[in-house]
Amino acid sequence: MDPLRIRELPLSERPRERLAKLGANALSEAELIAILLRTGVKGANALEVARQLLTRHGSLGALARCTVREIASVKGIGPTKAVQLAAAFGLGQRLARESAARLKIDNPEIVRELLGAEMRALHRESLRVLLLDTKYHLLRIEEISLGSLNESIAHPREIFRPALIYAAFALIVVHNHPSGDPTPSQADHQLTRRLAEAARLLQVSLLDHIVLGAPQTDGRPDYFSFKEAGVL
Repeated sequence: MDPLRIRELPLSERPRERLAKLGANALSEAELIAILLRTGVKGANALEVARQLLTRHGSLGALARCTVREIASVKGIGPTKAVQLAAAFGLGQRLARESAARLKIDNPEIVRELLGAEMRALHRESLRVLLLDTKYHLLRIEEISLGSLNESIAHPREIFRPALIYAAFALIVVHNHPSGDPTPSQADHQLTRRLAEAARLLQVSLLDHIVLGAPQTDGRPDYFSFKEAGVL
């Protein structure tokens, strides 16, 4: 027997009506996705398709990292719904960045809130710098390089160039590991040492070099901070 269509469910069980009455926080991830999907397919309503999406990818974070093409390949989604989901994930990432940007950015947790969701969604390694004023408020974010699946190549002069152009007082260097494991490589350690030397010469404060990964199953943080590790 086919599952009931959304409009055949009792009002108290329909995602759209539940959101209007109780707010988004009261809904499950599957219910929120079902609202964006609007319709399902033969044999599965929108809520069931949403659950299948989450089960297939394992988590909301993993789903958010998918490309439009990958989402559209799922039965019942298609390109239009895939674009709608990608747009929703994009808005969520920008909201997280906007909220964190108002804070004093002086620890890796804030950087994680600022860039974590966006950079976890990347399939290639991106190296970025956060340029800060004397109160450690964000001036701007500059992407320095976009590399391969496991390597982003950048020279210290390219990393510090935006800091000099925009007269930043301090900067934080951030890059992601698409594998999800934030453990720094030997190249990451070498780059950090070179950056520390360059910062001293240029008299620019290098607050941290942070490697962003994905949530770890063993309870480890989903980032690595060279400052917290005592390297900087």
